[in-house]
Amino acid sequence: MIRNIVFDLGGVLVRWDPINLFRKIFLDEEKAIDFLDRICTYDWNLEQDRGRTLREATEQKINEFPEYKREIIAYYDRWDEMFEGTIEENVEVLQACLASDSYGVYALTNWSRETFPIALKLFPFFGHFDGVVVSGEEGVIKPDAAIYQTLLDRYDLTAEECVFIDDRKENVEAAKALKFKGIHYHSPAVSLTEELDRITS
Repeated sequence: MIRNIVFDLGGVLVRWDPINLFRKIFLDEEKAIDFLDRICTYDWNLEQDRGRTLREATEQKINEFPEYKREIIAYYDRWDEMFEGTIEENVEVLQACLASDSYGVYALTNWSRETFPIALKLFPFFGHFDGVVVSGEEGVIKPDAAIYQTLLDRYDLTAEECVFIDDRKENVEAAKALKFKGIHYHSPAVSLTEELDRITS
């Protein structure tokens, strides 16, 4: 029996993509993509989600690419401009789950501990969960099994009683390996309402 719904945040409830900022900075799509592919990469940002400080990360990249100092500094100075807003249909699903007495509702997210407080101000509903595990505060990121176990242990949950929703397939597969039910949300064609109804009915 499903008793808990666990949401990822970015890519499931809010739209976040660095390209939204760097299109403005470079005024050229190809240059913006090249910057994010070569310099401020996905893997580099993921280390901040693992706990590396923004200052350390920024200084590292400036030392590597001093000619891009202004753009590298902008990555976190203008980080809030990377958001496009909420994925409204999924936020409605979240609100319905929160309003129900049937489920505990939790968040498990790869997120820097320094930027997460900013996100809470931008999206106040991030503060409405019954519990939240933020990777940057734990020093471990999805899909490492340890962060899922942190969620289970901290809130006294049983994996078999949880549904985990994430936009990255490898994170969903890691949860399933621990006996969570999983939903891979990867496009608007995926209806969370239908998927949750299928799993919980």
